[in-house]
Amino acid sequence: MQADAASERGYLEMQNHKPDTIGVALTDSPVALLAWITEKFKARDSSYPTPDESVDRDQLLANVTLYWFTRSGESSAQFYYEAQHSTVEPAVFAPVPTGWAVFDTHPLMRRVMNPTGAIAHWSEYAEGGHFPAMEQPTLLADDIRTFFRSIR
Repeated sequence: MQADAASERGYLEMQNHKPDTIGVALTDSPVALLAWITEKFKARDSSYPTPDESVDRDQLLANVTLYWFTRSGESSAQFYYEAQHSTVEPAVFAPVPTGWAVFDTHPLMRRVMNPTGAIAHWSEYAEGGHFPAMEQPTLLADDIRTFFRSIR
């Protein structure tokens, strides 16, 4: 678990501590944005030699294009910084029903993210990764439907 965390640490550390540095690259260079996002597809499952084997190339390019034309690479990096440095309690402790679907994560995730059992609906899937709506759309859609049916 420590080795896996260490291999992904640079990505997270850059966003947690220097979001404006990576943000400029993500907003200024389509090649930097493509490399940054493509790496997340590759990192999610190392059994694939290239990222475009883990997800359809057109889907990958559509995802990157959305970030590029909306210029949201920088705000995406800023989100990680703000989440790390916020003194506001996480929204999962709000008094409204909350549902989480986690994909390709460590079994300890639930203990860390839901120590009090405040999350009403929790699903874990071995398939999928950082972009579950693209990688496992049926699983995600079914899980969202199940959650909303449970709070009627």
